[in-house]
Amino acid sequence: MLTDLPNLLTLSRIATIPVLVLLVAWQQPIGDMLACVLFGLAGITDYFDGKLARSRRQQSDLGRMLDPIADKLLVGATLMMLAGHDRLSYAALYPATVIMLREILVSGLREYLAELRIGLPVTKLAKWKTGFQMGALGTLLAGNTGARLIGLDFLPVGTIGEIMLWVAAALTLITGWDYLIAGLRHAARPLPPSPSE
Repeated sequence: MLTDLPNLLTLSRIATIPVLVLLVAWQQPIGDMLACVLFGLAGITDYFDGKLARSRRQQSDLGRMLDPIADKLLVGATLMMLAGHDRLSYAALYPATVIMLREILVSGLREYLAELRIGLPVTKLAKWKTGFQMGALGTLLAGNTGARLIGLDFLPVGTIGEIMLWVAAALTLITGWDYLIAGLRHAARPLPPSPSE
């Protein structure tokens, strides 16, 4: 049901996207820090919506559909805003592209396998990937300007975020490959004969 707490948490993640976009577009140190905090809170909801759904036995098809959509919208919007506002170095566009392509690949695989009534379970490595990815994006949203605002201007926050983004991209390639192989394995199975045959 849409009003169950896990689904509300997922929807809140989608609702933060326009605010996040405006904060990044504002291009002010306070906006950068607020964007980082908002993104962090959205990442926390990603952890708790699934946990609450399982503990409260409120798992639903709606939640299973909304959760990955909310994640991909949040990550996609953040990457596009960072790239569009020159908050990523030229080299960091490569891991950003890998992450976006993997999200599209996994979405397509999930859609295809759903038609066959086959789920694509999230692996532990994929959870690590998500953790690094969310940490990288939050760090990049804060950036060096946000770090200066709170007196951490001695830290190369942008560089740290980009290193984390490269790690996330490496994990993205591994998990994306795993999902692709799982999808191809199911696609290669012969179709059962239809009842009319």
